Amino acid sequence: MRRFRGHHRTAPALFLTLIGALMMSAAAEDELFITGHFLVQMREAAPEDAQKLALEHGFESARKLPFGEDLFHFYPLEMPKTRRKRSLHQQHHRLASDHRVKNVFPQEGFGRQKRGYRDLPNTDVNMSDPLFTKQWYLINTGQADGTPGLDLNVAEAWSLGFTGKGVTIAIMDDGIDYLHPDLASNYNAEASFDFSSNDPYPYPRYTDDWFNSHGTRCAGEVSAVSNNNICGVGVAYNSKVAGIRMLDQPFMTDIIEASSISHMPQVIDIYSASWGPTDDGKTVDGPRELTLQAMADGVNKGRGGKGSIYVWASGDGGSYDDCNCDGYASSMWTISINSAINDGRTALYDESCSSTLASTFSNGRKRNPEAGVATTDLYGNCTLRHSGTSAAAPEAAGVFALALEANPNLTWRDLQHLTVLTSKRNKLHDEVHQWRRNGVGLEFNHLFGYGVLDAGGMVKLARDWKTVPERFHCVAGSMQDIHKIQSGNKLLLSISTDACQGKDNFVRYLEHVQAVITVNASRRGDLNINMTSPMGTKSILLSRRPRDDDAKVGFDKWPFMTTHTWGEDPRGPWLLEVGFQSQSDMQSGLLKEWTLMLHGTQSAPYIDQVVRDYQSKLAMSKKEELEEELDEAVERSLKSLLSKNN
Repeated sequence: MRRFRGHHRTAPALFLTLIGALMMSAAAEDELFITGHFLVQMREAAPEDAQKLALEHGFESARKLPFGEDLFHFYPLEMPKTRRKRSLHQQHHRLASDHRVKNVFPQEGFGRQKRGYRDLPNTDVNMSDPLFTKQWYLINTGQADGTPGLDLNVAEAWSLGFTGKGVTIAIMDDGIDYLHPDLASNYNAEASFDFSSNDPYPYPRYTDDWFNSHGTRCAGEVSAVSNNNICGVGVAYNSKVAGIRMLDQPFMTDIIEASSISHMPQVIDIYSASWGPTDDGKTVDGPRELTLQAMADGVNKGRGGKGSIYVWASGDGGSYDDCNCDGYASSMWTISINSAINDGRTALYDESCSSTLASTFSNGRKRNPEAGVATTDLYGNCTLRHSGTSAAAPEAAGVFALALEANPNLTWRDLQHLTVLTSKRNKLHDEVHQWRRNGVGLEFNHLFGYGVLDAGGMVKLARDWKTVPERFHCVAGSMQDIHKIQSGNKLLLSISTDACQGKDNFVRYLEHVQAVITVNASRRGDLNINMTSPMGTKSILLSRRPRDDDAKVGFDKWPFMTTHTWGEDPRGPWLLEVGFQSQSDMQSGLLKEWTLMLHGTQSAPYIDQVVRDYQSKLAMSKKEELEEELDEAVERSLKSLLSKNN
């Protein structure tokens, strides 16, 4: 089971194949089992022919897949736990032998978790009263022991007339209570589907403990109706919300994930996912082949070619985990969102990694009964107790809906650029990870990314936004020699690159950077990997994971990703540091591969003015005066940019 928690160059087939191989190799650790679901490739068959074939072979139904040619999802008649492995193999053999079938792929089940499903302390709440004044993440006046002004700044976006109208957000989860009076009028039935039960009604399955309230709570954060005296208000309260039920079964399969991510990409604008691999501090896992292909198709073809927006919760493993070990959150195609609490600190369950782009809010660390996220709950109820990065991702989806209303022509990359440029440090702080500036002056944090989303700032900049230049990919260099890693000594390696200068795929201004690494160790969890760019920005690619005892699998062609070098010039030497963080002096390991992959543009996007200001300060300032001068230069550049878009 899974657990909770655009306009650009088409990616070459070789590139997609490489990334698929990278993800698949590391996913092999997961415990797999046969599910009774099959991916069937037929020989030029119509959907009605596939349905007939499915019934003949003892399946309940067949559904045409939107990706690939002549591909169908065959659903089992029975729940998988009632099937014997022998009978499944027999069914597989009979199906594969049918002359109408080209290929058959049994679907293996693997684990996925809802993120942040944490109950806050019980409290008596009058559910008949509107909860808007308790939604501190929308407008923070200091409620629930919070810090005034620390919020998403939605009031400014609303005052400009942007409320999400015309935008559809899909909640990929355990279903949505679409009969809820605070959701019903904003529910998009056309764009909804139940991939767990293969029907168009994604209503949550009843449990005594209301475990399947997760999706309904996330939906309310995005699209709860305003001014109806019920519960609270959604971030984008005039947006449409779709339910994609895909989590509520004892396993997850590649075909269910891929189908969910690719469902109606010309109707759905934003997909919000508050789940992922197990946040146990020892799992390394990511999307399988079909899901990777579906995501690639989404960013290339979704929304009329502008690209589907995938918003992902970064993870709830806390300091025991690293979200760069989660192939969904660390994907270039997703916007990974971490959470902060209502006084600006990191939540104790927040994971840190260099792939996180920005943050929103979860709950308060103090046991204040009103410090959770106020939203809709099952069966027409309301709650003050939603929390975790599960709560953070839908808030981000709501902010992005406001931006898409302001400018429907935004591509998936435009939204990432807008996130980098308009997210703010505000009052976010962490005792371990300090705020730093990268080589072009952009402020970032290893926990919070580029800061908390600012809805007002984003919609103002989005209104007249010019689509960023074409995106290119460059394999900047690769080291295939075996290098030993020993306790007490850091392995230092360097790749010097011209970033494919002089070639068609030259990258001058960075967006995402991937370090594809194959390494194993006597204890994988003690590995620490850092990478420093030619402009001096250090990214922590992997932190210590004290619960990870793996000594066999390691990382096999795993694409560690950083967003911290955004806007930088990648030409020059890149430094990789690999070592152990542990008390033991007996640790050892082998680094077998490091491939540096650069992704970005040849011509300058919006960042160009900031680059010029920063380089000017470098030339004119003394080293000890640089930080103060740089702050002023960046502030002037950003103010100038914002004023042009007012």
